[in-house]
Amino acid sequence: MQLIKQIVQRLVKQHGTNEPAYIASQKGILILYEDFKNIWGYFNMSKRIPMIHVNRNLDEHLQRFVIAHELGHRILHPKINVPFLRANTFQSIDRIEREANEFAVELLMPDSILYEYQHTDFTIREVAAIYGVPEGVAHLKKI
Repeated sequence: MQLIKQIVQRLVKQHGTNEPAYIASQKGILILYEDFKNIWGYFNMSKRIPMIHVNRNLDEHLQRFVIAHELGHRILHPKINVPFLRANTFQSIDRIEREANEFAVELLMPDSILYEYQHTDFTIREVAAIYGVPEGVAHLKKI
């Protein structure tokens, strides 16, 4: 598989933005905001229509991250049904989730943003927080 960073850079160049909701809409992916208790969101296909389901109870930054993460699943793992795997198999989905997280981090924190902060005292985790990237995945940023 190509490096995730390169896939994201090509996607941003193609769409002229790193805004995940815009990219998803350009790719014909519906974004549905729903009430969930214990999940942030998920991706699925129904009658060949791709859909990202997002927990409407999350703050705006976290919703943006969820959209980026689920967009990552659509682009990196188009034939894998993560909710099905999680519910019906013992197969590990750690790699798939890590790759989708890396995709989201690269999309939401492109190198150009980090360059803006290079002569400041901000840590990568602080920059991640500014751009809505959860602290637990900020370390996935490839510099």
